Amino acid sequence: MPLLFALGGAPAPTGAARTNRTLRWFTLGLTTGAVYFAGTLYWIADVLRTHGSLHAAVAVVVTLALVAYLALFPALFAVIVGALAERAGPRAVLVAPFIWVATEYGRGWALGGFPWVLLGYSQTTVLPVAQLASLVGVYGLSALVSGVAGAAAFGLLRRGRALVLSVVAALAVVAVTALWGAQRVADGRLTREGAPVRIGLIQGNIPQNEKWSEARAAGIFQSYLALSREAAGRGAEFVMWPESATPFFFQEDPAGGEAIRGLALETRTTLLFGSDQIEAGSPPRYYNAAFLIDPGGMLVATYRKVHLVPFGEYVPFKRLLSFVGPLVESASDFSPGDEIVLLPVGRHVASTAICYEIVYPALVRQAVEAGSELLTTITNDAWYGHSSAPHQHFEQAALRAIEQGRYLARAANTGISGIVDPYGRVVTRSNLFERTALIGEARFLTGRTLYGRIGDLAAHLSIVLTVAVAGLLWGTRRRPGYRAGTAAAGVQRGA
Repeated sequence: MPLLFALGGAPAPTGAARTNRTLRWFTLGLTTGAVYFAGTLYWIADVLRTHGSLHAAVAVVVTLALVAYLALFPALFAVIVGALAERAGPRAVLVAPFIWVATEYGRGWALGGFPWVLLGYSQTTVLPVAQLASLVGVYGLSALVSGVAGAAAFGLLRRGRALVLSVVAALAVVAVTALWGAQRVADGRLTREGAPVRIGLIQGNIPQNEKWSEARAAGIFQSYLALSREAAGRGAEFVMWPESATPFFFQEDPAGGEAIRGLALETRTTLLFGSDQIEAGSPPRYYNAAFLIDPGGMLVATYRKVHLVPFGEYVPFKRLLSFVGPLVESASDFSPGDEIVLLPVGRHVASTAICYEIVYPALVRQAVEAGSELLTTITNDAWYGHSSAPHQHFEQAALRAIEQGRYLARAANTGISGIVDPYGRVVTRSNLFERTALIGEARFLTGRTLYGRIGDLAAHLSIVLTVAVAGLLWGTRRRPGYRAGTAAAGVQRGA
């Protein structure tokens, strides 16, 4: 709202000031983005220092470079809104939500995308409001939040009657959304449909610096076997281990592979676990994979991670980043998978997302379109320590359950593991850095939400509108004899 207030309240520039207007808008947006991303992604510096073998100063510089890149998207937003406000006055802030969503969506796709901490995620735990995601997804929630900010900015810019009307309108939209959402949660119809399944989430709590220690390998593996037997003894039918849970390559270690198959056969459970995979070739290809073993001890599905983590599983622009050599050398060189794989669990099918993939709404929607009745995600958040990152990750995953009208089960190495129902309510969850076998009930569901059917239509329409506005502004600027003040007056008279 302060950004929109600053953009919408500036008078049309004249003379030398006109030359600097774009730089001013850009700087306002860049500053807003820098504060936003530095405040939410501060933990990346510690990850790079601790696990990327970078000197602390270099880790800070790399993190700031990422923050600066991400801040370019709010900066682009500010330039478009500022140019529109120059011509249309304070009314421009009322269409700002569409422009915000368009730039936010672009952040989720440019250079592989980084759709972390989108504005809409601020509502994940505000369940009545979060239900809007079942209609228009996280980008629709972003539009709601930025829309309320736009209404507040417009009211403060116009004052008087406009202030009252804008505040009343914003409150009415939020109230209607929340009342409908509260009724949807209270109804809880989806929690009474479908076949139930008891899920065991195995949280091994293995420190990141010990995961691949040969001295600890046997103990780590035995810990997962023991916790799985405990979960099965407490009624679990479907047992999940975290990402890269095995301290060996599952398909390359006959003894370890046989022990896992024997566990499934012994406990008569379906077992999903993460393990790296090698595909022979010259050179060989490595995949971050998830394997599914049925109660008969047979490998029935293998999913290869599609969206890899930059600087963790691969290094983009590796040649250009030679100055951060330790980071490049420490990053795994994985190849991406190329398809969604359904996981047969009894007579039903589930899907999984590995770690970072769960923040891609379209990827999860693709799995539901293919027939997934239960969402799962396996992850290793040990990298993040006690920062806010594990909490951010869990809440972003939880919104996928609301969007798709599905239960979501999450197994994390050091936490947070848990089960979320189709309304975003947490059925059960673990604490961070806790060794546990967590048991909870979920259901296989087949219905589709509106968002599940239309996808990110709200974002796509926002892009179309933003391109149209940008085209109109560009055309106006190039018109012979154009003057900013005259154009602004004309637009306002027309409005």
